[in-house]
Amino acid sequence: MKAMVFTRPGTVEMCDVATPEAGAGEVVVDVRAVGICGSELHGIGEGTLRRPPLVMGHEIAGLVGDRRVTVNPLLSCSACDMCGLGADNLCRNRAILGIDRPGGFADAVVVPESAVHEIDDSMTFAAASMVEPLANAVHALRLADPGPSDRIGIIGAGAIGLMCLLVAAAQVDDVAICDLDPRRIETAQELGASRVGTALDGEYDVVVDAVGAETTHRASLEVLRPGGTAVWIGLQSSKAGFDGQGIVREEKRVVGSYCYTRDDFAAALKLAVGLPLDWHTTFPLTAGVDIFNELMAGTASTAKAVLVR
Repeated sequence: MKAMVFTRPGTVEMCDVATPEAGAGEVVVDVRAVGICGSELHGIGEGTLRRPPLVMGHEIAGLVGDRRVTVNPLLSCSACDMCGLGADNLCRNRAILGIDRPGGFADAVVVPESAVHEIDDSMTFAAASMVEPLANAVHALRLADPGPSDRIGIIGAGAIGLMCLLVAAAQVDDVAICDLDPRRIETAQELGASRVGTALDGEYDVVVDAVGAETTHRASLEVLRPGGTAVWIGLQSSKAGFDGQGIVREEKRVVGSYCYTRDDFAAALKLAVGLPLDWHTTFPLTAGVDIFNELMAGTASTAKAVLVR
């Protein structure tokens, strides 16, 4: 079968690979749509956790027989202490499709039967592939636990930031978002942001950093009110870049947000039916290498790229 393979640092290639076969408790998903995640774009450089050759792709929708499904790519053990606490996203033995085992940038992918979820008949496969990034936003906002009158600011209007906008706007009236890309800002306006700009101004009860750079870490705390909560979900840099004493003196909280629990994924699947998820752009899987390279270079004019078959 055809697959887009991470072959060496900085490089993806379209290759012929063996068609996967399901083992006990597994199913083969005929992939019809798979999103390209920002974590994959900066996750194929030197020092990455991903080990080539690897078929990436964790935002998956397709068919299992005649069943229309999306896939929860986070595979937990259900046996460790974290799983016992309901924090299966922090499972000590977790694996993720497209990182620890082959993913969905291919004609087909093998996944555990427990990872597939049937989708509403009204959803396109491309929209269903966006349930996974939506689940990240559901988890992040659950950790923030905003009140109905809270002011929420979001740094970064990439796919995760826009998903956080949609989830936040369903909970509060005042949601601002910033980005340096005018195309992303335009999409954020169309999705109902209260205010947009190249930076957040004013003061916020909750700030979501959907970029994860040193500068955005610092910015998330600078506009956070005393006693407020910053949720860091972006992974661009491992360096913190902020003033720790300011956190102490104003009792600001910084919360890391990683993936989602099974309950978060189920909530996202339910929520997705009523949300506008048509701001993606679809491309054939056969064009995946070109689109991936354009996204890495910053020349692709799309808020979200989804490969389809």
